[in-house]
Amino acid sequence: MAECPHVHATYNEIHTIIKESAAKISQSFKPDVLIAIGGGGFFPARVLRTFLKDPLTKKNIPIRAIGLSLYEPLAETSAEQIGKEVIRTQWLTADGTKSLLGRKALVVDEIDDSRTTLQYAISELQKDIELHLLDLPESEREANRTEFAAFVVHNKTKPKAGILPPNVPYFAGAEVGDVWLDYPWEALDIEEHDQLATRDRLNTQVH
Repeated sequence: MAECPHVHATYNEIHTIIKESAAKISQSFKPDVLIAIGGGGFFPARVLRTFLKDPLTKKNIPIRAIGLSLYEPLAETSAEQIGKEVIRTQWLTADGTKSLLGRKALVVDEIDDSRTTLQYAISELQKDIELHLLDLPESEREANRTEFAAFVVHNKTKPKAGILPPNVPYFAGAEVGDVWLDYPWEALDIEEHDQLATRDRLNTQVH
């Protein structure tokens, strides 16, 4: 099977995508907490917070972090393949999920490939919220239910294995084909990475 083509994304490109996406998100969802899926969601969540800051209060939106892994390293190669099992490497404490009650939480990741990770993150967070709601009087549960939404910098236009609930808004900064996105925060040599990104753009224009 042929190797998936690599495309190098730069910090500037990603920054611009997030800025444009923030305007769309703030029009329809207006989150008051961000949940970054590590490690790819950390940088997008931090940049997103800059553009979602309330212009009147100047208050920053808090960022919570969870760690999920769906990628497995291949022996004797630097490439990775999509795994079948989502592995928790970091999760919110009971107090952390309880603090989400009654809030609008935006789950952030860098890329939506199979949608398996996003489905897992949101479904498991919703399960935790439901447990906390059971501790409240029934009359208070609906008002304290957490609203979730999802944002990814890039969405791969391919069939998805995962499914998000219909009441969960979904935002994608940019659509890409079935390519391997090389992100700048993974680069050991950022100068070389940016040179490769320029080459990628030139190749796209030629073809």
